[in-house]
Amino acid sequence: MKPIHNISRASIAVASLALIATYFVPLWRIDLWAPQYPEGLVMKIWLSKLSGDVEIINGLNHYIGMAHIKEEMFPEFKLLPYAVGFYIVFGILTALLKNRKMLVSYFILIVLAGVVALYDFWKWGYEYGHNLSDDAPIKVPGMAYQPPLIGYKELLNFGAYSMPDVGGWVFVALGVVVVMVIIYEFYFLEKIFVKKTAIKSAILWAIISLGTISQSCTQTTEPIRYGKDACEFCKMTIVDKRYAAEIVTDKGKVFKFDDLSCMVKYMKANKLNESALAFLVVNDYSAPGELIDVKTAVFLSSKDFRSPMRGDVAAFSPKSFATANKAEFTQAKMLTWKEVVAIF
Repeated sequence: MKPIHNISRASIAVASLALIATYFVPLWRIDLWAPQYPEGLVMKIWLSKLSGDVEIINGLNHYIGMAHIKEEMFPEFKLLPYAVGFYIVFGILTALLKNRKMLVSYFILIVLAGVVALYDFWKWGYEYGHNLSDDAPIKVPGMAYQPPLIGYKELLNFGAYSMPDVGGWVFVALGVVVVMVIIYEFYFLEKIFVKKTAIKSAILWAIISLGTISQSCTQTTEPIRYGKDACEFCKMTIVDKRYAAEIVTDKGKVFKFDDLSCMVKYMKANKLNESALAFLVVNDYSAPGELIDVKTAVFLSSKDFRSPMRGDVAAFSPKSFATANKAEFTQAKMLTWKEVVAIF
C-alpha cells in the first residue's frame, strides 16, 4: 500500500495536536434564556468538569423535580482525558508511519467517538429530563424536561440551546481534516496516479510505435536461414547457399527466394519497380551464403548449374569471378543483370 503523502501527514499531525486544546477549553455548552434571566444562564461541559451557572440552574431545576447536577454524576469525566490522549497519539502515529490503513482506522475511530458521545449525552439528557422527583413544587402532568441534543428547545418559560463549544469544534475540525485527507489520498492522488500512468503508457506506446516504425523502415538485408526460410515465390524451402536471393523494399520489408529466377518472376508478378527497392542481392556462387548486389554481380547462365528451380543462372562478385576456375564454366553464357531480368 502506498504511503500517505507529506501534505496529508502534516494535516493529520496538526489536527491531532490541536486536540491538546480540548484540555483547556470547554467541549459543550447549554444556554438558557428566560424573561427573568435576560442575560441568560450557561452550563459548560469540559473534559473533566462543569463550569458556568450550574448552581443557579440547579436551583431552578429543583422546582420541577430535576436532579442536582454535579460532576460526580458523570463517570465520563474520568475517561475523557485519556480518550483524547489516545486520539492525539493515534493521529501522530498515523502521520509518522504514513500508513493508509491507520488513516482509515483513525477516521472510523473518530466517527465512532462522535456517535458514542452524542448517544451518551442524549441518554443523560433523557434520564435527567424524565426522572423527576415526586416532591417537586411544580408538577406539570405529562411534561418532560429533556434538554436538546443539538439545537433549540423550549422548556416551560425557558429557551434552551445545546451546541459544541470551542473544544467540540476542535473535534469537528479534526473529523473534517481526516475526511479531506482520505478524499485527497484515495480519490485525487489515485486519479492523478491513473492520469500519470495513462500518460506514461501513452509515452511508452509512442516510443514502442516509433521504434516499430523505425525498425520497419530500416532498410537492411536479412540473413537467410537455410533449411528454414521458404521461397516467397515457389514456397520451397531455401537450402542451396549458391543460388538464393533476396529483395528488401524501401520500407524495409524482406522477401527471400531459393533461385534467382524466382526473384525475377516475383518482381514481375508483383510489378515491383527496381528503382524503388532498397536492395536486390543474390548469393555469390564462389562464396556460398554470401549475398552480393545484383548491380555489381557477374552472371553466368548454364544448364550445368542446375539451380533449385532450374533458372540455372549463377552470380559472382567481380573479385570471386576473377579468381574462379573459368574452365568450369566454358559452356556458360555471361549475362548482365538486365539480361537476367529479360530471360525470366
